[in-house]
Amino acid sequence: MAALRICTPTGPGEPKRSNLASSPVQLGPDFIGFSSSLLPVGVGYVGDHRRVGSAVVTCRGFFADNVRRKRRPRASLKNSSVCSLGGHGSRESTLCVYVPSETSRYREVPSILGQKIAQGIDGNPRASKEKEVKLWRRLPGVKKLGRHRASKHGLVKDRHGRKSVVKDDDANAVLSCITPESSIEECNSALIHLEKHSDEKALNFFDWMKANGKLKGNADAYHLALQAIAWKEDWNMAELLLHEMVADSECALDARAFNGLIYVCAKRKLDDWGTKWFRMMLDREVQPNVSTVGMLMGLYQKTGNLSEAEFTFAKMRNCKIKCVNAYSAMITLYARLGLFAKSEDAIVLMNNDGVVPNMENWLVRLNVYCQQGKTEEAELVMQSMVDEGFTLNVVAYNTLITGYGKGTNLQKAKKVFDSLGSAGLAPDETTYRSMVEGFGRADKYEEAISYYRRLKSAGFRPNASNFYTMINLLARHDDSKGAYEVLEDMRTAGCQCSSIVTVLVRAYGTAGRMHKVLPILKACLYKKILFDATSCSILVTAFVQKSLLEEALLILREKKWKDSSFEENLYHMLICSCKEAGSYNDAVRIYNQMPKSGTHPNLRICCTMIDVFSMMERFADAETIYHELKASSCVLDLIAYSVIVRMYIKAERLEDACSVLAEMEKQKEIVPDKYLFLDMLRTYQKCGLLEKLSDTYYWILKSQVECDEAMYNCIINCCGRAIPVDELSRIFDEMIQQGHLTNTVTLNVLLDIYGKAGLFTRAEKVFLMARKQGLVDIITYNTIIAAYAKSGNFRSMNYFIQRMQDAGFPVSLEAYNCMLDAYGKAGQLEEFAAVLQKMKRAKCKFDHYTYNIMLNIYGRRGWIEDVANVLAELQSRGVEPDLYSYNTLIKAYGIARMPEDAVKLMQEMRIKGISPDRVTYTNLIAALQRNENFLEAVKWSLWMKQTGVVWSGARA
Repeated sequence: MAALRICTPTGPGEPKRSNLASSPVQLGPDFIGFSSSLLPVGVGYVGDHRRVGSAVVTCRGFFADNVRRKRRPRASLKNSSVCSLGGHGSRESTLCVYVPSETSRYREVPSILGQKIAQGIDGNPRASKEKEVKLWRRLPGVKKLGRHRASKHGLVKDRHGRKSVVKDDDANAVLSCITPESSIEECNSALIHLEKHSDEKALNFFDWMKANGKLKGNADAYHLALQAIAWKEDWNMAELLLHEMVADSECALDARAFNGLIYVCAKRKLDDWGTKWFRMMLDREVQPNVSTVGMLMGLYQKTGNLSEAEFTFAKMRNCKIKCVNAYSAMITLYARLGLFAKSEDAIVLMNNDGVVPNMENWLVRLNVYCQQGKTEEAELVMQSMVDEGFTLNVVAYNTLITGYGKGTNLQKAKKVFDSLGSAGLAPDETTYRSMVEGFGRADKYEEAISYYRRLKSAGFRPNASNFYTMINLLARHDDSKGAYEVLEDMRTAGCQCSSIVTVLVRAYGTAGRMHKVLPILKACLYKKILFDATSCSILVTAFVQKSLLEEALLILREKKWKDSSFEENLYHMLICSCKEAGSYNDAVRIYNQMPKSGTHPNLRICCTMIDVFSMMERFADAETIYHELKASSCVLDLIAYSVIVRMYIKAERLEDACSVLAEMEKQKEIVPDKYLFLDMLRTYQKCGLLEKLSDTYYWILKSQVECDEAMYNCIINCCGRAIPVDELSRIFDEMIQQGHLTNTVTLNVLLDIYGKAGLFTRAEKVFLMARKQGLVDIITYNTIIAAYAKSGNFRSMNYFIQRMQDAGFPVSLEAYNCMLDAYGKAGQLEEFAAVLQKMKRAKCKFDHYTYNIMLNIYGRRGWIEDVANVLAELQSRGVEPDLYSYNTLIKAYGIARMPEDAVKLMQEMRIKGISPDRVTYTNLIAALQRNENFLEAVKWSLWMKQTGVVWSGARA
């Protein structure tokens, strides 16, 4: 609903209803879904801040039960209460006022103030009928609750408290009568008059009174000065004046001193300052009164400050103050926040405290129950209102209708609607709106549209909620003609085109009828939408999200607005939407229709499309976009390089990825983020670029990228063999100290590095950590067994082989190979043979590594027959010798003084397409030299240099 904004057309319009929640003068309930002209004015709230005499009744506000009467109500002052009298003379409302305490120092009423009392609350003689009418504006048929302030000698204040200056003659006349010998009462009267005329003049005169000793014990003057300073919002001066009032003038602080300050805060919604003055009031042990509580609670209700409202409410009850408005504000605040249980608790507290509800409070209670759909409790509240002598107005009926609608008790709602006539009331716009909402919520299509049309025929206008309800209802019932009607009403009401489109696509999208949207719009608003970029973007995005690509592309082709920047952002958003939904082909179609610039392509769109083509494994198309970017004037940024590198990684073109990274590193201003650093580490690790891995690791440290669990694991896995062991241990300890979890791969890498470095104590600690965390696998055992086997520590090797079996893992082929290699190189041929027998009993399938170990061990001994047997067995299993096998055989033939056979192996390698490496040439040359074939050895040495293989200078 936030997207639905109604713009009121210019010109005379329908009079607005009152809104108690937003009124700066009164307290009132927040009625959700309706408003009415008959809501009462708040009780006990501040009114005219100017009546501040020592024995003057200070009117802080009033409320009136606005029951439809033939006669205008009259107001009278009786026993410190303002009574609104109907034709029968019964009291309809009560005004809570502040009466000064009996300890007030000045008991005599200045003549000017006495005159005001005689003139009445509005400051004018009661004989003036016209002024009496201005006091009570709440008449039947009036649709707006006005807030009227009676003029005081031509002085007018706006809602912010600003004074409009009249004439200086009156002020000069008053000041001309004042001399240093004038009495305090005369000075106070002059100060009252000046304060009405100008805050500045009043404060200047207050300074004159101070200089002439007229402020000693004169609390009334300080009250007026505080009020004037408050309107200027000079809070520091107000605090100083309060201190001066007590310390210098020996005046006692009372609620009146703070009420003037709190009043201004309430008028201007300054809840922080209002709270400060109230806390200061309590700190100085000044007893608050009804006006204090009423103003604060009204302020907190407007600003929604629940915590301070609860604090003030608790203080009110502790002080035994009974302010009905405070209870109403508390109930309203809780209801507004959906805390209905607390609202009901506040009602119970009010009953227990013996506070008599007024009309406003009854309506607040009724609203609480109706908002929850608790119709039985709401009916009891209605009955109690009647029993207490309150005449039910249309607001009460509207509230009850809303309650029945929320409780889906539509028969009773209709019955209440029909009973309005017998109660002498006519349905207003809120009544009809509530009926539409109730039947719409219950999915009663016929009844809802009937009340919707009755609402319009009665001369009222549907509100945003009605439009939203009706569109959703029409979408569910597939009524396109009804949708045309409601859309036209929305346009007539001034709804923005984008708001209409938003409501329509949400409703029809939820109903699963998104395909009906375009035909509906073509019948009424389509041409207007084509000229509105916002409406087009909303509509196209909705179509793309619902996989209606043809409709989206049609609108993009037919649009009439031109805004290249907005258009590029729209296309990018659509492509990203398709990408997130996995609709890669749709993303490509949208991209192909997009207007393109060869010299200034959109970098973000190009990067997104490179990513899309990579996901589709269309790497050629992705690379084409990359080359277009390079050829254009675009400068690649971090995101672009990240996407391009990831594209080459997915295409398994790691060399190209390294080239892009090298190009990126030339731009010194680009610092990779965490994700690009991870890609760099994995790429360099797969390419075996240890130096680049080391450089990247120290770049990460320098850039101070925040390392998380993934980063730590990746650094150890990839850079473990490229950085010093001590640095690796440091980064691993740092990872553990920060509470990050390792994974099995990380621990296995550490085991391998520590094992090859001979750091077996660290290796065993890592193994114990892996076992405690349940991360030990067969690779873990193979790694630590290989480490001990290579170091010749046969005892530890056999220990971990036993642990491997105890853990439920069979002895792996890798473990057997490590044992064979270790025993063979150590010359323990009996154990070597025993391991071979175990492998045969375990039916292990020998791999190339197994045969190469056997060839190497037999070849070192010169056991050519055993070598031949291994070769025969290798070939019988359909396995051809690999490069390592040939290297081992050539070395064996050299040891056995069979150089001709070694040369034949070189020829055999060429036939089989196996390229010899440096070890191959080294072994062959060594075999020839061992057998004194020096000339042949020189020939092979020259041949090796011609082929580009560097000879390490092997000797016979």
